[in-house]
Order: sequence, then structure tokens, then C-alpha cells
Amino acid sequence: MFISLQDRLEDPIVQELIEYATLPEQEYVLAALKEYKEQEAMTLYGFEDEEQLVALIGIEKQNQEVKIKHLAVLPENRLKDYGRGIISEMIGTLKPEIVTAEIEEDAVDFFRNIGFMVYSLGEKYPGVEHFRCVFEVEEEE
Repeated sequence: MFISLQDRLEDPIVQELIEYATLPEQEYVLAALKEYKEQEAMTLYGFEDEEQLVALIGIEKQNQEVKIKHLAVLPENRLKDYGRGIISEMIGTLKPEIVTAEIEEDAVDFFRNIGFMVYSLGEKYPGVEHFRCVFEVEEEE
């Protein structure tokens, strides 16, 4: 089930999932959670299976574009299509025209396999190549 996590930002499981989507140091986790509290355009959603939170997606909505800021699945639930599922649920709920994400190389195959076009942005930090992923949502007829 796809749910808003805006009222659960203090939950340990939410913080654990954000940690997987950021650097693990507490300062990065707290900075990310602060953005979801303070930025009106940013929202954190979760995906529950059997009433357990297994994945989250943090987005920033600007007009008809949704930028994926954070995406995480609990390690024991990876490779079970929860990442694909939460993106699909987000698209179905928010109905954006375009979805984008900026990622590192380890996530390229995941985004490419679910239909995103992937473009290199070069090295954002020395030795760390970043990519822009773009998914244009087709209108339902």
C-alpha cells in the first residue's frame, strides 16, 4: 500500500530507510528529513506490505515534473520489485508528465530496466560519475 510518511518522519524505520538513500552519517539523515518537514514541494511516501514499511520514495514536485530525491528498500526486501512498485504507485497517484532522478552508477541498470532514459552528467565528485534519469509518462487514452 502506497502511503504518505509526512507524519512519520521521526519513526526509526523511516530514518533507517532514509539512511540507505543518503550517506549513513546522522547529519545527512537529519538534513534530508528536515527538507521533507520544511519544503512544501517535497513529500516522503512509503510502500507497506503486510503493514510493514518496506520502501520509501522522497520526491520534489514542480508543476508536472516529479524529481526523485530519495529511493530506498530495506535490504531484506530488495530484488522483490518494491523499488519498481513504489515508483509505479507514485506515478499513478501524482500523475506527473515527467519523472527525473540524479543517480550514481550503481543504480543505472535499475532505472534503465524500468524504462528511464539515462544520460551521463560526468563526474560530480572526483571518481564518482552521476547520471540523469528521465521517464516521460504516457497519457492514458
